[in-house]
Amino acid sequence: MKVQRQQRLLVLTVIAALGAALYAISAFAQNGAGNPADTGVILTIDGPVSPPVADYLAREIKNASDAGQGLVIIEIDTPGGLVDSMKTIIKAILASDTPVATYVSPQGARSASAGLYIMYAAHVSAMAPATNTGAATPVEVGGAPSGDDNPLDENPFGEESEPAAAEEEETVADENTDAAANETESAEETAETPAADDSADQPERAGEEEAAALSTNDALRAKVINDSVAYIRALAEERGRNADWAEKAVRDAASVTANEALELGVIDLVADDIDDLLRQIDGRTVSVASGEKTIATENLKLERIEPTFLEQILSFIADPNVAVILMSLATTGIIIEMWNPGSIFPGAVGIISFILGLYAFQVLPFSWLGVSLMIAGAVLVLVEAFTPTFGLAGLAGLLIFGFGLFVLFPEGYRVSPGVIASILAVAGAFLAFILFAIVGSRSHGPLIGAEAIRRREGVVDDWDGNEGWVIVEGERWRARSDKPLTPGDRIRVVEVDGLILVVKQAKASSFLGALQPKGA
Repeated sequence: MKVQRQQRLLVLTVIAALGAALYAISAFAQNGAGNPADTGVILTIDGPVSPPVADYLAREIKNASDAGQGLVIIEIDTPGGLVDSMKTIIKAILASDTPVATYVSPQGARSASAGLYIMYAAHVSAMAPATNTGAATPVEVGGAPSGDDNPLDENPFGEESEPAAAEEEETVADENTDAAANETESAEETAETPAADDSADQPERAGEEEAAALSTNDALRAKVINDSVAYIRALAEERGRNADWAEKAVRDAASVTANEALELGVIDLVADDIDDLLRQIDGRTVSVASGEKTIATENLKLERIEPTFLEQILSFIADPNVAVILMSLATTGIIIEMWNPGSIFPGAVGIISFILGLYAFQVLPFSWLGVSLMIAGAVLVLVEAFTPTFGLAGLAGLLIFGFGLFVLFPEGYRVSPGVIASILAVAGAFLAFILFAIVGSRSHGPLIGAEAIRRREGVVDDWDGNEGWVIVEGERWRARSDKPLTPGDRIRVVEVDGLILVVKQAKASSFLGALQPKGA
């Protein structure tokens, strides 16, 4: 019994030791995982700010904030994008308890338009050398603004300028001086005061008339610009950045380099790379959603998080070069389907490309002039396919289509000339194939009916006198000839008389045969 008791104690001791060891290993693993505050993430904006990009950034910023991570870095290289997508990202930054740093990188990158707003919303804003930012004037999706002149620059609402106001004050001061010098003149001036007031009201009424004459398009544009100015100034005041230059970037599309942005107070620092950025912001205190927070980067471990596969596909489609390729595929596929109904595959590819292209155009700012030129070019190509003009309409259509591709998107979103040249080359090859097929179809003559068998050659199968049987195109026909023939002779069909062929002996195909006397 004593031995059994000792064995039980030994087993219990081993079990207790194993439990303690497992607990220690678990605690060590948890400590080894590190504090979430010692981790951070790197996110990327590479291309237009589109809905997939906004979903990706907003989701990852929220995840980092909920996990209590130490820092979120957003690498930016963008020409701009949609206002709604931009605001989704900014709202996520403002609601984050984790500091968010934007970094315009790599060298040669830019952060224009929507990218500037995101930089102003970030807790820390940095740029790499040889980068630029600015040009934040709102651009309408679906076309450029109504004019190049800013309606706010010409005082459309009839407000008086400061020089005019100064001149009016000097006039009033002179009148008061004259009144003090001569009471009689003062009384006369007092009597004339209503007329003066009327004249003073005239500029105001003229200003109201000028404001009333302001076109609807300019009024809407002024409204959009004023709203954008207020939005970026609010972000600048929140982060302590240069609000006046931000307004200039919106109203006048001003742009600056990285060093100029640092001098103007647009950004917080210029960093050579991510390591330099971490070194410079270590110990910086920023204001997050929950209050003041100090950034600690000495032991920070960064993880780069990429968008999901679907988000990458949608972002890829939103590229201007991809958008025009999709629209070109759509145009080509639909034209082929119309030219040869029932092909199915070209039409299906065209419809799918058209739908994807419409999504890209929803994200990108485009010009209706470019769209109109593309449609006109496609119509001319279609005309060439159905009513051949020996390449004239097709060539003109290609040139118009290519010019439409060039002016389709504004500066900063221009389609690559190489892409345009490739699209035109493929379309030109397609047109050349159509032209070759049409010319070939005209050269071989009719394929069915009496006209199809006339001038065909055959061989005599059986013959008696001036009549007999011949084989033409694999078929046995009754035939007659004005000269006698023998089986095996080569013949040519001259006429078709009902179901009887009128034939004559064919000329010899060889030089020696041609020397022999044969029936003509």
